[in-house]
Amino acid sequence: MYHRFNENKYPSTNIRMNIFDEQMKMIRKLNYKFYYPKLFEKEFDQPKKEKRILITIDDGFKSFYDEAWPYLKKNNIPFILFVSTEPVGKKGYMTWDQILEIENSNLGMIGHHSHTHEYLIDVSNEDFINDIETSSKIFKEKLGYVPSIFSYPFGEYSKFMKDYISQKFTIAFGQHSGVIDLNKDKFELPRFPINEKYGDLKRFKSVINYAPLEYQDILPEEKKINDKINPPQLTVKFFNEQQNIRNITCYSNDGGEWKKPELIFEGNNMIVNFNEKFIPRRGRINCSLNDNGKWRWFGTQFTIVKNSK
Repeated sequence: MYHRFNENKYPSTNIRMNIFDEQMKMIRKLNYKFYYPKLFEKEFDQPKKEKRILITIDDGFKSFYDEAWPYLKKNNIPFILFVSTEPVGKKGYMTWDQILEIENSNLGMIGHHSHTHEYLIDVSNEDFINDIETSSKIFKEKLGYVPSIFSYPFGEYSKFMKDYISQKFTIAFGQHSGVIDLNKDKFELPRFPINEKYGDLKRFKSVINYAPLEYQDILPEEKKINDKINPPQLTVKFFNEQQNIRNITCYSNDGGEWKKPELIFEGNNMIVNFNEKFIPRRGRINCSLNDNGKWRWFGTQFTIVKNSK
């Protein structure tokens, strides 16, 4: 997941084009193929014979159009561009003509990223629905259709939001890190955020070489938590045939610092007991497993709010 390109005053969401170039070259050097988004969407439920890399860009910043789009076009690299409709045409953002140029190419797929790109998890359910419907009407007017793939602003979602999005879209992405496999919930798919801090080539090589750490289910399903249920107890249900699950290592940022939580294994279940409350705004958990030399990874994210509506 990318946001800005060569906008060096925003390091938390920016990637420098020379680094981006090296990352794309590394993907090809390691013999991975890029995933065409429409094919990814069409064959999501089908078994895969090979791992592919899906490039996604959030927000529709003008720096994407000016810097990354010519590069992607020249190098024939497919991608999803998630657009929030309210800022389109404003300073620093792409115009509808530029978005249509992407949409009319055989490389770019336009995704739905809400209207306002506000902290929608904080608003009422009615206001959330109104935001999505407003954006959908604008997409229909400007593109002639409503995009079928969604990306949650800030990667934040409640169970209500996810349930609503699952009725309107085919796939939805968060911003928690992880590798997609057939068993992942298709309405809370992970992505590895890539920026100046987390985009160095050593880490990037690790990221694209990770295998999925598969699981049958993860609880609680509600990822929006208030002070009454902070910290939550996380339970990961693995499949009967999975090996080495007791070798999993997890890190969480409860209490504001990354550390190892307590892991309890009961049969094929892994219970994660956090040591402290998560600090607003986001609680993150990342788990990895060295599976006979192959590194597997999954992450999840909670959004901590003061007042649940």
